[in-house]
Amino acid sequence: MGSTFHGLEVARRGMTAQQSALYTTGHNIANANTPGYTRQRVNFIQTEPYPAPSMNRPQIPGQMGTGVEAGSIQRVREGFLDVQYRGESNKLGYWEARSSDISRMEDIFTEIGGSGLSKVMDQFWQSLQDVSVNPENEGARAVVRQRGIAVADTFHYLNDSLHQVRNEIGSQIGVSVNEVNSILEQVAKVNTQINEIEPHGYLPNDLYDKRDQLVDQLSKQMAVKVTPVKPDLTQTNASPLAEGSYTISFMHEGVEYKLVEGSSFDKLSVEGGTDIDGDGVAETPGATFTSFKVTGSLNGDQTINAGSGNEASLPLGKLKALVESYGYGTTDPQKGLYPQMIDNMDRLAYSFGTLFNTVHQAGYGIGTDNTGKSFFDGLGTDHKGAAKSIKLHADIENDLKNIAISTENGESGNGLHAINLANLNNINLANGSIPLEGMAAIALPAGILQNGTLKTNYSGWVGKLGVDGQQAVRMQQNTDVLLQSVETRRQSISAVSLDEEMTNMIKFQHAYNAAARNMTVIDEMLDKIINGLGVGGR
Repeated sequence: MGSTFHGLEVARRGMTAQQSALYTTGHNIANANTPGYTRQRVNFIQTEPYPAPSMNRPQIPGQMGTGVEAGSIQRVREGFLDVQYRGESNKLGYWEARSSDISRMEDIFTEIGGSGLSKVMDQFWQSLQDVSVNPENEGARAVVRQRGIAVADTFHYLNDSLHQVRNEIGSQIGVSVNEVNSILEQVAKVNTQINEIEPHGYLPNDLYDKRDQLVDQLSKQMAVKVTPVKPDLTQTNASPLAEGSYTISFMHEGVEYKLVEGSSFDKLSVEGGTDIDGDGVAETPGATFTSFKVTGSLNGDQTINAGSGNEASLPLGKLKALVESYGYGTTDPQKGLYPQMIDNMDRLAYSFGTLFNTVHQAGYGIGTDNTGKSFFDGLGTDHKGAAKSIKLHADIENDLKNIAISTENGESGNGLHAINLANLNNINLANGSIPLEGMAAIALPAGILQNGTLKTNYSGWVGKLGVDGQQAVRMQQNTDVLLQSVETRRQSISAVSLDEEMTNMIKFQHAYNAAARNMTVIDEMLDKIINGLGVGGR
């Protein structure tokens, strides 16, 4: 037999369920502008009908409904779009960092204002052309000396600037490593909180949001694999909708390394690097950067090679781009954007200085003991460090007469050798010898560049830098468009729409009012039964 107060209970349940929906709608509206927030909804479910199925024949046909209840409050989120978003975030993080690093190098090699290496060397060659017209003129010789000093100073500037930016990129690697470790630690802590709440049947939606936001941040630094580990429903009271904890890992050379598993996490560090914050973890790489290290209980201490080929063998992301700019590996020079450009500048400075000295030593200055002198100094037996150490030779700095611009000893007005020196800019280094006017050809010195001219080698490096920069900017723009497209689709599902929430608010309000009105009607009926019947025996 049905309860007398059955109708009141049905109305009460309706009011309670609609009230929960209104509260959830209010929570959505309050977090409409909260970063990382995912809108929530109440899942309404019918309560157990009356009477329950049994062997006894029911006294009424069918089953009478007993109302509704708020079964769960669930996030509205599409996991596939999260995977897409993080994949595009990997790419954007990589191309943003690479574009920035190339742009900084382009700023170093700019020719705007006439202070670039190409312009300074052109002025040096022009000063030799000028002095060939009036070889005995001290002013013209002084210009050659100053132009030579300017070339050496420009090499110093380029070398110092490249090393300075490279060191700054090393510091950025340290910042990125710290950020990765901080995110891993926070994810592990959120996992712990979630694992403490879910067994009781609750869905900690706000903690889910926080964790996903952390994983989104991590995905910009490096590509990771996220594996949800759901709670055991047979051992706990967890909801089937519970998302469980995240296991985060990454792939390297076919091996999977776990970074987070439950409440445990491993740290990433730079092998043989510098500890910049005193936490016992090396973050900033040293001059020779070969590998990372994963330290902790999940993998044991494992060394991760930064790479040896043209691309760092790290997961795609900002960290990979920074490593490729800073340099890595055991080769000499190291692979990477800045080490290879530094080596190119050393080769150019060594080739330029050695080639010029070889030809200069064959000419004659003014006076006695005026041949066989070098114009530049600071050049060793190979190109290493040449851009840093090249300088004007003391013989030239102390006496302008030692500038050898004549092909004959003591011949007045002979500036033919200055023409030979000026022509070095256009000498094809693949020919094996240097043709000279007024004297025999000279064999090219060993250890210098072997193809093209000094100018074409430099132009080729700078031109390639420009092409790489354009590609990086284009790829950054393309990946940004793709990321925004995925984010738009993700937001269309997960973000709070105030229009939709206002509609829901009106819908739930009307449903609540209707349930309250239903309760009033039932109350009036019961009042008639309780207070209006049975008065005859009074």
